[in-house]
Amino acid sequence: MIVVFPRLIAKSFCALTIYPFIFLRDPASRQDFTLINHERIHIYQQKELLWIFFFVWYLIEFVVKLFYYRSAYQAYKNISFEREAYANEFDLFYLENRKSFAFIRYL
Repeated sequence: MIVVFPRLIAKSFCALTIYPFIFLRDPASRQDFTLINHERIHIYQQKELLWIFFFVWYLIEFVVKLFYYRSAYQAYKNISFEREAYANEFDLFYLENRKSFAFIRYL
């Protein structure tokens, strides 16, 4: 389900996914199929890790990479979940062929 909720999302981001919802800042983003596909990949990742474990892993990986890169933006871009989503966001059929726990390849 896609929900437009601009106040929930930081100004530097367009969307946020918390299973089973995709929160968008801008209603026009509903038509951005690349963005929606990126967020749908996160929905699959969250389902695999039973939601809560996704966020625990995400936070731990972010903190580790923050120390490594010394940049919040670089840490975010190098989280395995984000790397998988960014690498495959243009492939609208990716989720049909995606193997379980595919994000592990991006560690």
